[in-house]
Amino acid sequence: MKTNAATIESKTQGPLVRAIGLIPGILLLAVIGYAAKLIEQSINGYTKTHHIVFPNIEYVLWAIVIGLLIGNLVKLPAIFSAGVDTYEFWLKAGIVLLGSRFLVADIRKLGGISLLLVFVEIGGALLLMTALGKAFGLRPKLIHLLAIGSAVCGVSAIIAAKGAIDADDEDSSFAIAAILALGAISLVAFPLVGSALHLSDHAYGIWTGLAVDNTAEATAAGALFSDSAGKVAILTKTCRNALIGFVVLGYAIYWARKGQAGSVGNKAAFLWQKFPKFVLGFLLISLVVSMGVFDAGQIKSLANLSRWAFLLTFAGVGLKTNFRELSRQGFKPFAVGVLGEVLIAVLTLGLVIGTNRIWTL
Repeated sequence: MKTNAATIESKTQGPLVRAIGLIPGILLLAVIGYAAKLIEQSINGYTKTHHIVFPNIEYVLWAIVIGLLIGNLVKLPAIFSAGVDTYEFWLKAGIVLLGSRFLVADIRKLGGISLLLVFVEIGGALLLMTALGKAFGLRPKLIHLLAIGSAVCGVSAIIAAKGAIDADDEDSSFAIAAILALGAISLVAFPLVGSALHLSDHAYGIWTGLAVDNTAEATAAGALFSDSAGKVAILTKTCRNALIGFVVLGYAIYWARKGQAGSVGNKAAFLWQKFPKFVLGFLLISLVVSMGVFDAGQIKSLANLSRWAFLLTFAGVGLKTNFRELSRQGFKPFAVGVLGEVLIAVLTLGLVIGTNRIWTL
């Protein structure tokens, strides 16, 4: 009886101890996020009071910058690691809660043309990255990881595909490093290009959602342009994320037939396993709000919770982007990633601009 009680106590303490271990890192994310918000408010207040013309730099960029400075200049104690790693959870929670700001009618406004562009981007990115990887002589599975990451949803897609095609840890680390480095670059490049070309919020949001791989970076790059562009970027990126299961399934079957990956049994079960569940949460919240279940005050509270979740996310993006580590991953995968991502960005930008001239997006 005592042994059973001890076993039960150990099992109940395990998750509790792990949860307590998350607190320091989550508090660090919150402090960075709050500091970013204070910097934004302070600069806006000062420039307004003194009638200084200065562009509004939102908390998104400040959170990432503070995170980058800390992550690259300071060696954080191990006690913060587990909590900082939760930034992906806060990203998914933020997207689910963001559903409160979308009515079903807003989702429908994305339109069939925009959804068609999502399919074109995925197919084009897969073909382009595969061709570039072969031209640079990369290993086949590394090529496919880079292709999947650039076509669908960055690091999440690479992690999902790694197990499905039995890729080596080294290949996945190369692919992840390339995608992360390019995600960091997109935070600066995309808003500048969008402003220089005078893109509308909607067109810019679609372009960002199509071309930026990681959901966190796509969310941030969209929000750096405008709140409206950020919403469209998330919606477009969410459509890409929803297709991860189908893309990974196709590659899993390909490698299984070559005898270099485990066989795929129940395809429906495989798709459900790989499908990003936060997409369903986003749609559910949007549906509930569209049905009038929440009043205006409750909707505002959900939207504010979403913004706080994104603050933790962006702080984590900065902290987890270590340029020294990225530089050690090798030249060829990075070269393929850079060249491929630049071409994808240019091609998708051309698609968005061209489509917008024919059909208003």
